[in-house]
Amino acid sequence: MSTLNSPVNLPLGPLMIDIAGTELSALDRERLCHPLVGGMILFSRNYANPEQLARLCADIHALRNPPLPIAVDHEGGRVQRFREGFTVLPAMRRLGDWWDRAPEAALAAARDIGYVLASELRARGVDLSFAPVLDLDYGSSGVIGDRAFHRDPQGVAELAGALIDGLHRAGMIACGKHFPGHGHVAADSHVAIPVDARSLAELAEDIAPYRCLKLDGVMPAHVIYPRVDDRPAGFSQRWLTMLREELAFDGVIFSDDLSMEGASVAGDIVARADAAWAAGCDMLLVCNAPDAVAELLARWQPTPDPARARRVERLTPREAAKAWAALEFDPHYQQGRQAIRTLA
Repeated sequence: MSTLNSPVNLPLGPLMIDIAGTELSALDRERLCHPLVGGMILFSRNYANPEQLARLCADIHALRNPPLPIAVDHEGGRVQRFREGFTVLPAMRRLGDWWDRAPEAALAAARDIGYVLASELRARGVDLSFAPVLDLDYGSSGVIGDRAFHRDPQGVAELAGALIDGLHRAGMIACGKHFPGHGHVAADSHVAIPVDARSLAELAEDIAPYRCLKLDGVMPAHVIYPRVDDRPAGFSQRWLTMLREELAFDGVIFSDDLSMEGASVAGDIVARADAAWAAGCDMLLVCNAPDAVAELLARWQPTPDPARARRVERLTPREAAKAWAALEFDPHYQQGRQAIRTLA
């Protein structure tokens, strides 16, 4: 077991897991030092205040060498795990509405808001957010809704591209989701198995943003597109081969949470991990399911893949984060805060 003063030298594994509380338990430390683990995802339950978050992230980073990447879902609007002590970010649809009226101003705001999102997280020790959402808002998906920038794929691509520029400026990767598109189905893959009956040609608009954006990560949807493949996209070699070959994507493919109902078509948790790994996912998320994590760590035996391991290593930021106090003097940060006030 690792201590804070003696990190374990261990390559990053293919699992991203979570913890129950606001500090590391002995069991957390043991699991996070398992060779199959390669990342950590945080939730609202792991957050008390900015100072506690910084301590927790420092403790996680100190466990291993290279340090485990720490992730969070921190998009803005309904999906922002840390609120008190952080800037409350708008739903991305607000930027889409602005883009309709004044596209250049909206793109500048998206760029600066991306910088606020990333710089605040990084100042407290979080390495990446699963953002931006690239789904198109067809008006039929309650779980996506105003998380989407727009219905127009050009608007989504332009606004997401600007937000990504802001993330990159702060030294954070960008992870687009949910490939090839979750916005057309009404069912929520957290609690159901959504099916999108459109053809590949009819999905072209949804896929369009993935063709032109500078993405470091992509998260496939737990959605079945039966006219393309009978498996959800995250378990589908056909979809992930298209992402790698036709779209020339060479970043990290993250499975969506394998404990979600949308993943249940693959079987138990080990079968789900096998299916996602065989399809081509690099990093597999298992959230809010500690028993499933225990089962995977005990039973799952994936064939090592050095190419996937190298991609996962790219998740670690290459430049130091700005200190929180320094953000007050950062013009990009101040412009982003002003843009958020304007949207409010």
